[in-house]
Amino acid sequence: MVLRLEAVTFDVADAAAAAAFWSGMLQRDVVEEEGGRLVPGSETQVGLRFVTSTTEQVGPHRLHLHVTSASPEDQQRTVESALRLGGRHLDVGQSADDGFVVLADPGGNPLCVIEPGNRFLAGTGRLGEVTCDGTRAVGLFWRDALGWSLAWDQDEETAVQSPLGGTKVSWGGPPVAAKQGRNRQRLDLATTELGCEVDRLVSLGATRVADLPDGVELVDPDGNEFGVREG
Repeated sequence: MVLRLEAVTFDVADAAAAAAFWSGMLQRDVVEEEGGRLVPGSETQVGLRFVTSTTEQVGPHRLHLHVTSASPEDQQRTVESALRLGGRHLDVGQSADDGFVVLADPGGNPLCVIEPGNRFLAGTGRLGEVTCDGTRAVGLFWRDALGWSLAWDQDEETAVQSPLGGTKVSWGGPPVAAKQGRNRQRLDLATTELGCEVDRLVSLGATRVADLPDGVELVDPDGNEFGVREG
């Protein structure tokens, strides 16, 4: 299989500001791209791409990121760093007893700084999880699309992880909020065999919707857009 998850892509008003925030949070470089910025990942850590867009968020965010911490002090330092970098606290109805801290990045995208000792994210690295709205069926689709292991499959919730370990991608199961317009957060894939991989994704349940300058846009079985690019 020659398909890889290159990045989670976010449409934001200011791609440079969002990328600078995540570069500081994750201690990664920033690569300037046409129309945005990329915070590259690795074999075990998913990359983050920020694309400048004037379109406003409609409806709930379809995914958010979980950043891990090694100790209570590390969690506190991470939160303080996020605030210095331009993040802010975000109230999503969490309890004061919850161990995680909910924030938003400069693009308004929610993230959680997870408490130390979280066994589900043990050993995943700093960017522990991309957690998405989605059905069990879409989790199984992405397992097969990426060739990743099924790390969780219980009560309609699913998660997948690269055989090399690292960042997990999860789906929370029903109820899934109705989609309202084009997603401003989505997955971007890369492959050296574009035609064959697009055909395989369609055979797994994706739908081809548009040609891109360097690839193809599809939607997964839940109707979420994703891109596949040559590279």
